[in-house]
Amino acid sequence: MSFPVAGTLMVEPTESEDLGEIDRFIAAMIAIRAEIDAVAQGKWTADNSPLRNAPHTAETLVGDWDLPYDRELAVYPAGVNRKAKYWPPVRRIDGARGDRNLVCSCPPLNAYEN
Repeated sequence: MSFPVAGTLMVEPTESEDLGEIDRFIAAMIAIRAEIDAVAQGKWTADNSPLRNAPHTAETLVGDWDLPYDRELAVYPAGVNRKAKYWPPVRRIDGARGDRNLVCSCPPLNAYEN
């Protein structure tokens, strides 16, 4: 992927991607567009949509469900093979917050003296 123009996304599949994988990617992009349209139509709020809450971990799917969309949409978004589902261990990582609040895990400088 590259970002040639601000606010856009250009995808350049390589020759190593087979047609099935490209078709799966296209189905996912179409489904994402449909979710964006649902937000625009007021079906969900932008802050409480499948896109904003993704990825859904196994832990978020058990117990009470208070989201405005059903669990099946959260568990199996477009193109996900039910038999090969990957369960992410964590929700979304806030990379910008991590960049602003850097924690160095390096040994202290005196550990390098000898």
